[in-house]
Amino acid sequence: MSVLRSLENLNFDNSFARLPERFYQITEPQPLKGAHLISFNTEVAALLDLDPCQVTPEALATYFGGHEPLPGSESLAMKYTGHQFGVYNPDLGDGRGLLLGEVLNQAGERWDLHLKGAGKTAFSRFGDGRAVLRSSVREYLAGEAMQGLGIPTTRALCLIGSDDYTRREGMEPCAMLLRVSRCHIRFGHFEYFYYHRLHDELKQLADYCIERYFPHLAADENPYRSMFAEVLESTAQLVARWQAFGFVHGVLNTDNMSLLSETFDYGPYSFLDAYQPDYVSNQNDHQKRYAFKAQPGVVLWNLACLGQALLPLVERADLEAQLERFGGLYEAAELARYRERLGLSSVQDGDAELVSSLKTLMAEQRVDMTRFFRALSCLDGSDGALEAVLGLWPQPSRVTDWLLQYQARLDGDGGDGAQRRGRMLAVNPKYVLRNYMNEEAIRAAHQGDFQPVNDLMTLLRNPYAEQPEFERFAGEPPDWAGAICLTCSS
Repeated sequence: MSVLRSLENLNFDNSFARLPERFYQITEPQPLKGAHLISFNTEVAALLDLDPCQVTPEALATYFGGHEPLPGSESLAMKYTGHQFGVYNPDLGDGRGLLLGEVLNQAGERWDLHLKGAGKTAFSRFGDGRAVLRSSVREYLAGEAMQGLGIPTTRALCLIGSDDYTRREGMEPCAMLLRVSRCHIRFGHFEYFYYHRLHDELKQLADYCIERYFPHLAADENPYRSMFAEVLESTAQLVARWQAFGFVHGVLNTDNMSLLSETFDYGPYSFLDAYQPDYVSNQNDHQKRYAFKAQPGVVLWNLACLGQALLPLVERADLEAQLERFGGLYEAAELARYRERLGLSSVQDGDAELVSSLKTLMAEQRVDMTRFFRALSCLDGSDGALEAVLGLWPQPSRVTDWLLQYQARLDGDGGDGAQRRGRMLAVNPKYVLRNYMNEEAIRAAHQGDFQPVNDLMTLLRNPYAEQPEFERFAGEPPDWAGAICLTCSS
């Protein structure tokens, strides 16, 4: 029989806090004035065995607005380093967030609680340690959007607003977000110990990760090599999902890469409104290092940085051999995702060419890939369904040859058309979290109206469902959406 808990009675077991203090700095949150609850995520509460009926808005604002320590927590700022825009930075760490602890639920799952926007730490450098409402809303919604799509991600239990302000793009209200994740270990954690020549601590970190995240590898001949191989494989799967759904992370630094391949540290992310391979979501990225089409290559580069940091534990040749696998793993994973989206139930030799030609056409005409795949899912031979597909293309005649090839491929696949359409509707979302949706919710929140944030949470949990009350979010983005400017402060 499952037993639900109150906030004051969560089952904490803080394993990271038992590591030596070189791994972190013990720090208490700095309270926000006028802390108040904006949104509470009952689905994430269930992961923690937390009973929503025993939780009050006042308690959430007290504990996660930094006013009182959550019973059982041991807050600390994690130390790591990393490569930012390709340049190694030794001065990184949790500069505005604190790991409160780890909750062990009845299923045996361990969940990190991380309070973002909690104030200055030893690693804040010149920052104030705060998060603004704008960026906190974006991260809160992003976690639920990715979860709804089936893309591995961090999530959040709650979003707390305040009466405090700080300077970002002008004076902006501060907020705190309680991030919940299986893992807060970044590639940059390993880089810290490697570049500081702390090889004993590096091994201690690797042993900790194997014990906590990869216990099935402990008996391998070289468990560190096996861990790297598994991280590489799951990371290839993750970026393949990003590319197949048109997600642009925006700041793929090594300190924003999760060891468990969850989408991590949301900043100036975007879902493509139009399919543009060279699209850059972060206006601070002047070299286009993190453009949409560059993401697989950047992820491989980041994996090479992780491999470099593991050199004291794994032979270089073994690490290089693993890195050479990435291209094939990624391409196979991306093709598999596109096969699902196209409703193909078998594997045929020409599939890669079919997908490649589609991507070329989408890029040439800057088609909205989300709306296109949804319309394609309803293609049943009727004139209306075909018109719905062609109507999304500025030059519909350019796609007719591809559609004929696609139909021939479906005919060769066999199977029931209605079943295929059902499969496609289950993997081709009607809704994704577009920038203008975020912007509308942020503008309302700045005026004290938090209903749009909570409405979007409802929508994003079920992006494949029709949800007629949210139909406007399935249409073409408004003209002003193209003017939204995202930066690292986002």
